[in-house]
Amino acid sequence: MKVAVWDTYVTKKDGNVMHFDIIAPQEIRDTNIIYGYGKDYLKTKAQDGQALTSKECSFCHIETLRPQWEEEINKKGYFILEMENC
Repeated sequence: MKVAVWDTYVTKKDGNVMHFDIIAPQEIRDTNIIYGYGKDYLKTKAQDGQALTSKECSFCHIETLRPQWEEEINKKGYFILEMENC
């Protein structure tokens, strides 16, 4: 399976910037769905309500599914790769 990587930078409520990737099957091209995944993730970090639009989240590249992502993608439809300030 190939997955799309969406590079995401969201300003947190404290002013710091979170950097994470939203990883979803490459067939999902609807940005509303991708942003919805990001917003669901932000809720888990007590950052709901923060802006998540094309300004904060953009398609980066396609890559091969990694085994450590597969279970969560099969369960939730996406995987979040936390990078900075998450």
